[in-house]
Amino acid sequence: MTPPTATEVAPDTRAAPAEPATPAGRATTLRGRAPWHVAFTVVVLFCTALLARHHWPVVETGLARLAGADPGWLLLGAIATVSTWVCSALAQQGAVAERLPFGRLVAAQFAASAANHLLPAGVGAGAVNLRFLTRCGLSVTRSATALAVKATAGAVTRGALIALLALAVPGLLRLPRASAVAAGAALLVAGGLVVLLCGPLRRALRAVLADVRAVHRLPGRAAALWGASLGFAALHSLVVIAVSRSLGLPLPPGRVALAYLVASSAAVLLPTPGGLGSLDAALAFALALAGAPGSAAASVVLGYRLLTVWLPLIPGLVVLGLLLRRKGW
Repeated sequence: MTPPTATEVAPDTRAAPAEPATPAGRATTLRGRAPWHVAFTVVVLFCTALLARHHWPVVETGLARLAGADPGWLLLGAIATVSTWVCSALAQQGAVAERLPFGRLVAAQFAASAANHLLPAGVGAGAVNLRFLTRCGLSVTRSATALAVKATAGAVTRGALIALLALAVPGLLRLPRASAVAAGAALLVAGGLVVLLCGPLRRALRAVLADVRAVHRLPGRAAALWGASLGFAALHSLVVIAVSRSLGLPLPPGRVALAYLVASSAAVLLPTPGGLGSLDAALAFALALAGAPGSAAASVVLGYRLLTVWLPLIPGLVVLGLLLRRKGW
């Protein structure tokens, strides 16, 4: 029995008013948004540089500790890093009903992880995956909703992991106390944003929900989407755990995993390239709150970045260049 086609599973009856009518319109929209992204990124990176300069002795000590790390644990962290690209590919396959060429899909995730560190707020990874999906025959609208489905599954599974870890170890997650005025202001701002974006949000949610229903009619796709999304977050947590173990950091793995998951979720609010600066500061702060000394927390962050960013960056850009040169991609 052959799997249902895209038309049978999810007829694309949605109009796409939010999508600019022409390539020129899309380019104009991107040019209008780019200066804000670039300016915000520069501000965050400048503040990060000032913070690093102010705490340079701690960073220097962290580098010295990382030089004496256990290579066995670092190798485990490297293996977990490579596995995250496979999980990302499986999750992307699970977000669409059509069968995608898996080898090229994994290569695209590797290239997307490199591109994600060059442009802010996941724009690089989104652009690479959008191009890949459209080259596989999906429309721009369906490709965009497939990316949204994958991102939604990732956010839900990350939240579920945080909740499970917080329940498993009571007192591990300490939420800051907020005043009634601050909570009211936050609710007011959130309500205003919902009202302003009500129309676009409804259209986007309808598109995403239609694709979610289509995917869940195929149990294999649903299992790939949710299982790989869960594996992606768990493997990134494992990288941080492996780095902390390589440094002899005496923290329980659950505490380290929760620190990473909370820090990475908070870093999404600061859309810098690959979370550069925002994730580093949030993860160091979370590890310090979990009980790690300042220099040890800095070493863990540096080791995590070494395995997930700096070592794969050049090979990832090479793969991206090869994919872009490939005929039909």
